[in-house]
Parts: sequence; structure tokens; C-alpha cells
Amino acid sequence: MQKLTSQIMGHAERLPEGSALSAKSFLHLGNRAALDQALSRLAERGELVRAGRGIYMRPVKSRFGSRPPTVEQAVEAVARQRGEVIVSNGAAAANSLGLTTQVPVRSVYLTSGRSRTMNLGQQTVELRHVPRWQLALADRPAGVAVRALAWLGPEKADEALPRIKRKLPPDAFGELVAAAPQFPTWLARSVGKAAHG
Repeated sequence: MQKLTSQIMGHAERLPEGSALSAKSFLHLGNRAALDQALSRLAERGELVRAGRGIYMRPVKSRFGSRPPTVEQAVEAVARQRGEVIVSNGAAAANSLGLTTQVPVRSVYLTSGRSRTMNLGQQTVELRHVPRWQLALADRPAGVAVRALAWLGPEKADEALPRIKRKLPPDAFGELVAAAPQFPTWLARSVGKAAHG
């Protein structure tokens, strides 16, 4: 077991701080149960941070000690490891577009994968499964607009779209209009109205 943990740490130390490690990426070293146990021991000793089931991250070291990676690093790592689309939630998207002054207190991200929570030190990050249309255009400006509109809902979408149209570059608004067939009827209608008057 000691050899396995040192092999895992040897690999982890060659990666940049905040990088993700998966038990599946070490299957060439041993069976899954032994790997899970070795990774769990490394997390208990503080040499790795457990970000989620089967996903560990290398902590970031500073002169004040080590700390978990940022939420953004962890979310990006999980997206890469699991092959999921993970994006900021609708409230954060609406805030970034100036459609609301509310600042989300909790870290909530939308995902194409299953809903779950991740713990990074003292911080909890919620990954919430949403329909595919809310993940359309991912982190592009038009995708941020889609999530903001989904969060605002049918009652406020018509009112918000002229502001979004002014904020987005013309090509990004064009992307939003082109993606409209993927959206629910209420949103496709609102986008069409904003695009064609």
C-alpha cells in the first residue's frame, strides 16, 4: 500500500497545483479498491483534496500552508474528468449581464451529469442537473444569456431580452437566435420577438 501511495503522489507532484486526479487514471497501478483506499489515505493526510466521488485534487500550497483549489478549478477539473458540461447558474448569469443585483451566496453550477455536491475544504459546491437546452452554447456569451433567461422565467424574459440584445455583441445575439429551436416554446417565442421586432 505504501508503494501505491508514493506512486500516486509521485504522479501528483508532477502536475500543476489544483490539478485533478481520478482513481480510474491509476488502474494500471492496481485494483480499484486498493486505489480508492490509497487516495482516501492521501486525502486524510492532507496531501490531496477529495473533490467528489473518485476525484481528488492536488492542494494549492502557499506560504500560509496548503488550501483546496478554487471552486472554478474544481468545477473545471470535474467537467474534464467526467466529460460533462458544467456552467455557472442562472442567477450568476443574470448578475453578470446586469439583469439583477442579486449576488449568489451559494456556489451552484449547472451540469449535464447527475446532481450532487462537492466539498472543497469548508466550501460546498452544488452541481445541479438541468435540461440540455440550458447548457446550450456553454460558456459563450449567448450561453450566459440562455441561463439568465431560464432563471428569469417566462414572466420576465420579454422584458429582459432588449437589454440582453444591447449588451451582447451582434454575433453573440445571432448565436442566441440561431439556437432558439432548442429552447422551450416560451423562450423561443421571446427570442424571436426580440430578434424580429
